[in-house]
Amino acid sequence: MSALDELYLQRACELAARGIGNTAPNPPVGAVLVRDGRIVGEGYHHRTGDAHAEGIALAAAGGAARGATAYVSLEPCNHVGRTPACTRALADAGIARVVAGTIDPNPKTQGRGVAFLRARGIDVEVANDSRAEKLVELFAGSLRTDRPYVALKMAMSLDGAVASRPGIAQWLTSEATRSYVRDLRIAHDAVMVGAGTVRVDDPALTVRPPHHRLRPFVRIVACETDSVPDSSRIFAPAEDYARTIVLAPAGARTRFEALAAAGDVTFVGDERSERLDLGLALHALRERAIYSVLCEGGPTLAARLIAGGHADRFYWAIAPVLLQRDGAVPVLAGIDLAERQPSLEFDGVERIGSDIVVTGRFGRHSTGSG
Repeated sequence: MSALDELYLQRACELAARGIGNTAPNPPVGAVLVRDGRIVGEGYHHRTGDAHAEGIALAAAGGAARGATAYVSLEPCNHVGRTPACTRALADAGIARVVAGTIDPNPKTQGRGVAFLRARGIDVEVANDSRAEKLVELFAGSLRTDRPYVALKMAMSLDGAVASRPGIAQWLTSEATRSYVRDLRIAHDAVMVGAGTVRVDDPALTVRPPHHRLRPFVRIVACETDSVPDSSRIFAPAEDYARTIVLAPAGARTRFEALAAAGDVTFVGDERSERLDLGLALHALRERAIYSVLCEGGPTLAARLIAGGHADRFYWAIAPVLLQRDGAVPVLAGIDLAERQPSLEFDGVERIGSDIVVTGRFGRHSTGSG
């Protein structure tokens, strides 16, 4: 591709990013139409059920679309759902060339869009662009399983602790890192923590400054042995937020049903279940149209997600402090992960404020299944 191709594709990705957090279960997509060196139409997918990016761009371009090049962050869909197939719309409008950022991971399309366009005589290039692939990572992940895509965010000291002793709240990371995490929340359908984190830190789990989006934000607290106060900030009503979901084992109904006045209590498993089955809990969230979850700890919930093979991505913030002492709380606790070792793949490291944030993906477990 030429330098101009790169530039217009970058613009398509920038447009797609405007839909992040609103389009699930669809992916965010942006489109730019260029003819004779001039942008004649552009658009992005706002939310599921609304017009797709290509349709919006074609409507803006009108007759100028004939002979134009379409730059689309994702391969145009080739199936009819709530909206017509974008491939047919592009072909009928007389588009001469399509540059797609990446192939659609949805099996309903996955290369069929490219094949259809080429069969209609349209020149198609697939850029395999890393920005475009990142835009659909959550979407692609949710297609592979019957649970939401789960990203795990953890913060720790340089020596691997989250607190110098149990039961105390300690800020480890800089304000810049905390702002980074709040931005991560925008991209996910829900943010989740364990009951221990609610009792110790009493987090609000909101985005600040407030960020309006078309799909309500969802906050989740995973409980098992002990309840949390119904006055916790995670239950406080907030504009653009749904009622907080409480996940609890069905066998402990009497311990948690009092929270029904504060949140939306979802009991998991059968009436004998005293332990929260995270696999079933995540499946229950998916059935409620939650396609991605950002889990922000604590140590026990994080370790169980990893051990169970339920985590897809990690954001690991490392603060330049040392907390190790007798009784220090480790960043992961409660499970021997050496016996359930997942493969890890680093794909990013950056300095944010005074901290280092390492990102990457979880792969399959090398031994055991969790």
